[in-house]
Amino acid sequence: MIHHKYVHGYSKRESERLRDQAQTLTDLLHHDTHFPAGSRVLEAGCGIGAQTVILAKNSPKAEITSIDISDESLYRAQEKILHEGITNVTFRQGDIFHLPFEPASFDHIFVCFVLEHLAEPQRALEQLRPLLKEGGTLTVIEGDHGSTFFYPENADAENAINCLVQLQRQIGGNALIGRQLFPLVTGAGYTDVSISPRMVYVDASRPGLVEGFTKLTFTAMVEGVAEEVAKQGLMNRDAWERGIAALLRTTEPDGVFCYTFFKATARK
Repeated sequence: MIHHKYVHGYSKRESERLRDQAQTLTDLLHHDTHFPAGSRVLEAGCGIGAQTVILAKNSPKAEITSIDISDESLYRAQEKILHEGITNVTFRQGDIFHLPFEPASFDHIFVCFVLEHLAEPQRALEQLRPLLKEGGTLTVIEGDHGSTFFYPENADAENAINCLVQLQRQIGGNALIGRQLFPLVTGAGYTDVSISPRMVYVDASRPGLVEGFTKLTFTAMVEGVAEEVAKQGLMNRDAWERGIAALLRTTEPDGVFCYTFFKATARK
């Protein structure tokens, strides 16, 4: 059973990509993520802490416990939090399927870009539910690579994105999970489930997003699986390079790039 393979790897470049992504998308994804003073928050699957920093700054008086299965990621997350001078976060190593907390330990649970990497995302949400107090809230954020569209259109670029979707599926993940959040959260027994689609729309009038999202987040993510695509022969090298060039072409003055994230909120 695959719980925690990570299609993007753990390289320094991937850490930079996650940081760029978090910074670029802060307003879009987190303008309405706030937890009250004194509330206990569990961040399940914190990775290198890219979202943790935003959570902690948005809710400086909440007590945040951030867990991840990877010791290396936790080390990087702790470094980041120390560097930012944040004091309301505690880190613990743990598997989302076997967490060492008592029932009803938390007022809120936050899960961001985690379910897409799990073979059993609904079971993960089911395992988290008992940890919430009655009436406590769940927040889940995921992307959906199938929501990508751009101008100029290019078949090689679409194939390159599909390679990433395919590789993630091979290791038990789902890069198209955003569209499934409503049935997943509902199926895991939560109530008052509400889904808010958040589209990233990028054109030349938004240079911060051209650089921060199209180049450094999305195209960097696709580029990151180049070696595995070549190894498995999913695309020939020329077509792959044309695909990456076409994604970068959307960052030119006449280019446009769109992607949609989905944010679910629910209650126990």
